[in-house]
Amino acid sequence: MDERFAVVASAGSFLAQDGAEDGDDVRLPHRWTPGGVGVRSAFTGGHVLNLAVAACVLNDLYREAEAAGVELLGVRVRAEGGFDTSRWRSTGISYAVEVDSDAPRALVEALIAAVDEAAEIPRALRQGAAVTRAAD
Repeated sequence: MDERFAVVASAGSFLAQDGAEDGDDVRLPHRWTPGGVGVRSAFTGGHVLNLAVAACVLNDLYREAEAAGVELLGVRVRAEGGFDTSRWRSTGISYAVEVDSDAPRALVEALIAAVDEAAEIPRALRQGAAVTRAAD
């Protein structure tokens, strides 16, 4: 059985627009946006794993946009993934990005593509990672 876990991270012009996903809204401070980041997520392991992807992509979009001199008015990243609950194995995570910017669309698309390659959490998950319990 595949159970799905959906989350949203948003900032800027998308903060007031977010629709219903799993869980509740939380506002967190964010170094690149004066209004902070809005997060809609339940607090389960599946949700938090997917939120790590959404948060990393959102952060990296702002970081790379600043470095490129591109003003972002808002960013929304929806991430969703599933787990085969018979084995608790991830069935994968997908994410979608919406960007509000006055920059040319081709420049925004190039920024999104660059972040897809550079974002640390998605890169780490794509490679696989050992998870071990530390000794007491």
